[in-house]
Amino acid sequence: MKFSDFPQAVIKENVDYTVKEITNVIKKYGPRESGNENCYAAQKHIKKEMDTFCDGTEFESYKMAPKAFLHFTKLVSVVIFLAVVVCAILMYTSIITPLLAQCIVCGVVFVGLFITVMEFLLYKQFMDPLYKKIEAHNLMGVRKPRGEVKRRIVISGHIDAAYEWRHLYYGKKVPLMAIFMSWTIGGAIVSFILSVIAIVANFVDMGTFGDFMINYSYIFHFVTALGMVTLFMFVDFNTISPGANDNLTGTYAAVCALRMLDMAGVDFENTEVCAMITDGEEAGLRGCKSWAKNHYDEYVNSGVETVVLCVDTLTDREYLRVYNKDMTGTVKNNQQFSQLVMDASKDAGHDDIELSSVFFGSSDAAAFSQAGITATCLAAMDPRPADYYHNRRDTADRLVPETIKTGFDVIISTILNFDEKGLN
Repeated sequence: MKFSDFPQAVIKENVDYTVKEITNVIKKYGPRESGNENCYAAQKHIKKEMDTFCDGTEFESYKMAPKAFLHFTKLVSVVIFLAVVVCAILMYTSIITPLLAQCIVCGVVFVGLFITVMEFLLYKQFMDPLYKKIEAHNLMGVRKPRGEVKRRIVISGHIDAAYEWRHLYYGKKVPLMAIFMSWTIGGAIVSFILSVIAIVANFVDMGTFGDFMINYSYIFHFVTALGMVTLFMFVDFNTISPGANDNLTGTYAAVCALRMLDMAGVDFENTEVCAMITDGEEAGLRGCKSWAKNHYDEYVNSGVETVVLCVDTLTDREYLRVYNKDMTGTVKNNQQFSQLVMDASKDAGHDDIELSSVFFGSSDAAAFSQAGITATCLAAMDPRPADYYHNRRDTADRLVPETIKTGFDVIISTILNFDEKGLN
């Protein structure tokens, strides 16, 4: 079947269904912190819906530490702030030498930057051993083909919502995120460099410059310490975004992919179509990391050509993109599959879609790509970022049905193209 033959009334009905269901889930189940009971209850609600048009649905549980991913912002900010202030007091009361003070600050800042890179840039589960783990769940729904399974396409969306990022909520008119993060991270990097120079200057004659660094470089550390106050305030762990756009639109894109095929009476000969509703994306991609690890052989070594399309936020139509680079540009999603999604978009009449890179943060697709599973990401969100991103403004009244429909067009066209051509 070509996309032009797919009934548009089915897509429109599913857009209406999505808006209604997102509104219902937010009202009925409340804040969906990664791994909490509200997430699981919402997944159970979706499973009941999917049971009516799937050949099978099942949960897979895993352990995760929901606060480990971002709680480092509290730890790092407090330790660096205290290191600068306490060492200054001890230094100026002659309890420790300026050299020792610089060494302590240098070491603490280095550790703080290392943790930030491991958690926030590379999404490693670096801090997880320090935090209590809870049980979370991924939900999978499957529509089987009439014959032997030779291809498999998984449409994935995460159901958990983010802790509020205060910089974004209070920075609607002023770019507080860019200002404070530049101050925090830039200040830490400069402090580390200055402390290294000051330490070296104690042992190597660097002339007037070296004397200046020894005597005055510590002053800049106070600028860094003040920046740590903004980092400490960055995440509000007591406020959860409603997550209407990020990412119930992606959740229902996965659900409705199967629902639309069922309503249109589309049964493939050899292509299995799956909807995966993950938990833990906002906690550092934990859900997809677990699924990718557990299903690697099934997705890579079973002889069934498998691709995963992660859908994350279908809101800002002018920013509809296929993300072939992910995780702040450090991970490459599958280029061939990304191009198939691009071509499918054009087949659906959307010629303006572009390839792009997730230059800050990550999508679930990166977790699959890191594991060696073919994946890419489809999203439509202002990358500056959008004013509703990770804060309480992400409500159901901010949904954009026209963008949801465009996303559904691309997803259905991608499924049809993959069934017809595959990648190999």
